[in-house]
Amino acid sequence: MPTKNADSSFARPSATRTQHAIRLLALLDRCGEAVTDLDPPDTIKVVRSELRLQAMDFWMRNPDYLAGELITQVDGGLDPSYLKRARELVDDSEPDLRWYPMPRWLFGAYEPLDDAFSLLEAYGLATVRRAGEPGQKRHRSQFYLAPPGVDAVAEITTDPVLSWYTEQAVLVHLVAGDDRGGELKKRQYEQATYAETELGSRIGPITDHV
Repeated sequence: MPTKNADSSFARPSATRTQHAIRLLALLDRCGEAVTDLDPPDTIKVVRSELRLQAMDFWMRNPDYLAGELITQVDGGLDPSYLKRARELVDDSEPDLRWYPMPRWLFGAYEPLDDAFSLLEAYGLATVRRAGEPGQKRHRSQFYLAPPGVDAVAEITTDPVLSWYTEQAVLVHLVAGDDRGGELKKRQYEQATYAETELGSRIGPITDHV
């Protein structure tokens, strides 16, 4: 039965700022789109909305939900070999060690990115820009990967421990495709445990249902 207040059913320490920064860096590299002439100079890739980045970060932090999405896409025509990968996401110990639940708010899973992204900016690995017309109340954040960030991801990829992040980001890109953040959130809400979590409570696992 889905748990509406997930906090009462599990406990998990929060991810460190560095772990969060590494996840975001891997997502920018593996899931970002190529920049255009209209984007800031000395940037390589971009994720053009925080909603999309938050949705992809949720899948990075919750391997069971990522596995469920892989299974759904296999049902829709994705190569059946990914069923084995989905099972590994649920059964292997490594993803469980990196399972860090997120709280659900009005627009779905959300955790502030500022602290983690400021670490990336401090080292010149990435940068964030606000897009919008002057005088408008709403501005869209766009997240850019810089050349030093590309080099950092290349190093992460060769590390026997940290390479997990880039491998996971490849799977996230596979399931996310080019969909906008709102569409990704809509797909995540199709999981009852996610949808029925009380606002402000952490979203519980679906391991037993995958």
